Amino acid sequence: MNIVGENKSFGGRQLRFTHAADTLGCEMNFSVYLPPAAEHERVPVLYWLSGLTCTDENFVHKAGAQQYAAEHGLAIVAPDTSPRGETIPDDPDAAYDFGLGAGFYVNATQAPWSKHYQMYDYVVEELPQVVSSACPIDGERAGIFGHSMGGHGALTIALKNPHRYRSVSAFSPICSPSNCPWGIKALSNYIGGDKSAWKAHDSAELVRIAERHLPVLVDQGEADDFLAEQLKTERLEQASAEAGYPMSIRRQPGYNHSYFFIATFIADHIKFHSRYV
Repeated sequence: MNIVGENKSFGGRQLRFTHAADTLGCEMNFSVYLPPAAEHERVPVLYWLSGLTCTDENFVHKAGAQQYAAEHGLAIVAPDTSPRGETIPDDPDAAYDFGLGAGFYVNATQAPWSKHYQMYDYVVEELPQVVSSACPIDGERAGIFGHSMGGHGALTIALKNPHRYRSVSAFSPICSPSNCPWGIKALSNYIGGDKSAWKAHDSAELVRIAERHLPVLVDQGEADDFLAEQLKTERLEQASAEAGYPMSIRRQPGYNHSYFFIATFIADHIKFHSRYV
């Protein structure tokens, strides 16, 4: 594992690492922000999962999170969104919504994707071990958040692993991938045609069977072009209400799907997580 980038930011360090990811069978990049507090103690950590077409750097450059992470003494880890490399299979049509940059944070079971596209195991198992070996992070105090495809990833991963995370939040998450074009394409290719297996990767389904209720914050812009067709926020609202799972799901008038939206409310999300981690 090597440091390939470093910048001072708000008294802390913004780092970028590269390493050989055993889970994915390729070289992977991930970014870590360490607040000033990390110079003398292990600090709590938030894992950020980005959306379609993103790398580990989009959030780092656009969200403006470092200032608030420094204030609250939190590290932020941002992995890439899929395996990478010349040998990694991609969408046959080079579409943006599948393959490279679109790992959907699941473990693929179908060929040819199953050899490398094991993003669920990478985020849940391998990445925390790698980060903890290189950085002064307290892995017992962890939260997870993300945007769009990454919001889907954060919610599903947290709902399936409430013992690993103390809080979860999302911007514009894909709330029910079983019922939207992005999700149907990804799940049918990665997981297969058995739709019953998709429920394990669908937040609106997972809240119905959750035995432990983590603190949840969701922000959704009402001017988001993807809201009706792809994000299906109403399904998460309905499922959480029916299951008695308390969630703060905020609809924000005038905001769209962009990082301008994320940057506006990132302080709220980091403050939210700081209460629990």
